[in-house]
Amino acid sequence: QVQLVESGGGLVQPGGSLRLSCAASGIIFSNYVMRWYRQAPEKQRELVAFITSSGTINYADSVKGRFTISRDNAKNMVYLQMDSLNSEDTAVYYCNAYRAVGRTYWGQGTQVTVSS
Repeated sequence: QVQLVESGGGLVQPGGSLRLSCAASGIIFSNYVMRWYRQAPEKQRELVAFITSSGTINYADSVKGRFTISRDNAKNMVYLQMDSLNSEDTAVYYCNAYRAVGRTYWGQGTQVTVSS
């Protein structure tokens, strides 16, 4: 059974930082591209960042220079370090494991709220 479990969300003030974690099980982690998505209220889910097993990384323009994605293949973990947070970063953040069409898995999401 595949499980992706996110943690690390919460309430943070503007300008603050959070680190999200995603623990994967039930998959050969190194075979998957790991991605972070987010969905704000009344908005479509958007790709925030992804990292391949070999370490290729890409970010959405809105988070470049502020967010850092990383992975630990030995621990089956992927992380999202989020700095300089602002209110537009408020969303539910989802971990996603992608290998191919039909071979993609989602976590349950973790809420990030940026507010003073």
